[in-house]
Amino acid sequence: MTTEEKREQEKRVVGEMIALYCRKKHGTAKGSLCNECAALKDYARIRIDRCPHMENKTFCSRCPTHCYKPAMREKIREVMRFAGPRMLLVHPVMAINHALSGRQK
Repeated sequence: MTTEEKREQEKRVVGEMIALYCRKKHGTAKGSLCNECAALKDYARIRIDRCPHMENKTFCSRCPTHCYKPAMREKIREVMRFAGPRMLLVHPVMAINHALSGRQK
């Protein structure tokens, strides 16, 4: 997988996790996000685009460089804690592929 493909996959996974979190926690309709979650998704996409470690990257939590601002890092952590386990039910193939790609390095 090329670095650019890995970036796009990472954006899809994060986007789906944020969408799941927003639906369940904020009661938004499928396919829409509240303003707070939309801002988090935009921020995460920018950070993924600028990630200097994408070639060798596993998970952001294991990365030597923390590129998220502390407040945004805490928000994305909350989303991951909530949505991570639920992704197996909602998007099982995506969740398994993401977990496997993170463990390969």
